[in-house]
Amino acid sequence: MAKLSIKEVKAILTEITDQTDERLGELRQDERKGVQTAIKSWERQFAKKEARRHQFVAMQSFERDCFEKGFQYIAGVDEVGRGPLAGPVVACAVILPKDIEDLGFDDSKKLSAAKRQEIFALIKEKALAIGVGVMDNQVIDKVNIYQATKLAMIQAIEELKVKPDYLLLDAMQLDLDMPQEAIIKGDAKSISIAAASIVAKEIRDQMMVDYDREFPGYDFSSNAGYGTKNHLAGLDLQGPCPIHRKSFAPVAKFF
Repeated sequence: MAKLSIKEVKAILTEITDQTDERLGELRQDERKGVQTAIKSWERQFAKKEARRHQFVAMQSFERDCFEKGFQYIAGVDEVGRGPLAGPVVACAVILPKDIEDLGFDDSKKLSAAKRQEIFALIKEKALAIGVGVMDNQVIDKVNIYQATKLAMIQAIEELKVKPDYLLLDAMQLDLDMPQEAIIKGDAKSISIAAASIVAKEIRDQMMVDYDREFPGYDFSSNAGYGTKNHLAGLDLQGPCPIHRKSFAPVAKFF
């Protein structure tokens, strides 16, 4: 390979997608610091992409097992909002295509807000079906958060326009006559559950932004109803609002 400028080296590296590429071997023989720095940068990016590729393959293992057993429509189910002092618990069920590409699936809590919004839009575009279930604070106070979560999940499944034949749930079993599997930390282990986690969080976060306009003073748009310093200060100053969970401490003390 003729002597190349650093700019030309970087351009070639953008074309290389495999460590066995002969051009990479030739470039490694160039001892110039700029070339070696560019190669190290390429290697870091390559390692990152490979790690992500392996993670995506691993996160499809539950779905792959279901497809091999003959199931066609696998719904991942997850919820958001079990811990906050205010607002609803929101569940989501998502059925993804068998040949779905990597949209960046991960536990919604590990994603930045911008990345989560980007993946949310892609899931809405690519998913075969999405169902959402919402149980408000009144239901939570009446039946408890655990039962309200189950009700929200069942509602989300019933809202699916494509009937699922298998359920993958994040650490939950539902009283439904349907094959299902509860997976501990499922939002980090299954692309379907991860997708449901992302959709549920985006929907609930937007609900809490809207509630912040309706019930100002608790910083709902920032804390999503969780017991942050600003939220607790607002609670002490104003008392609870109509979406607070009366059965949750420290809200309960006002009743």
